[in-house]
Amino acid sequence: MSETAPRAVSDAALARRAALGDRDAFAQLADRHGPALYRYVRRLVRDDDQAADCLQETFLAAWMSLPGFRGDSTVRTWLFGVATRQVYRFRSRWVRYHDPLPEDLALVDPGARPEDIAVAAGLLTALEAGLRRLPPTQRACWLLREVEELSYEEIALVLGTSTGAVRGQLHRARGALSTMLEEWR
Repeated sequence: MSETAPRAVSDAALARRAALGDRDAFAQLADRHGPALYRYVRRLVRDDDQAADCLQETFLAAWMSLPGFRGDSTVRTWLFGVATRQVYRFRSRWVRYHDPLPEDLALVDPGARPEDIAVAAGLLTALEAGLRRLPPTQRACWLLREVEELSYEEIALVLGTSTGAVRGQLHRARGALSTMLEEWR
């Protein structure tokens, strides 16, 4: 979910201070963006311990790279890009597949009827299976757009591609998922 709460100090100001070595400023950035980054990384590596390790590597890489951050994107988008690169590195060493959806994603009201809950659970299982079958770039595009609610431009920056490529990947991902989830319509 996007974070829209007003902030006393902007991310850009914190990033500038952190780039000069201010550890408290960097800690504030980590506190602000850590939960969303963890959700994203966790879905990609599919293991809590590995996600924590990868997130730690993400923050280390971000700390080391902050002096080179030009501000061409938001700090949040830049951090998702750093996380994506760390996950690809991490996955190439440790993991083959990833978990596509957050465990706390609610598809149905907790007070719903048991049969509605069962249908939603079946749909969620089918969606997770469908996402696992997508190519990694399509999966990442879908997750960043539909779960993390990033814009096409932000996704392009995160993945190091063009907005046209993001639109194409999302179109293919949505088409493939629509076919895979045909029985749930």
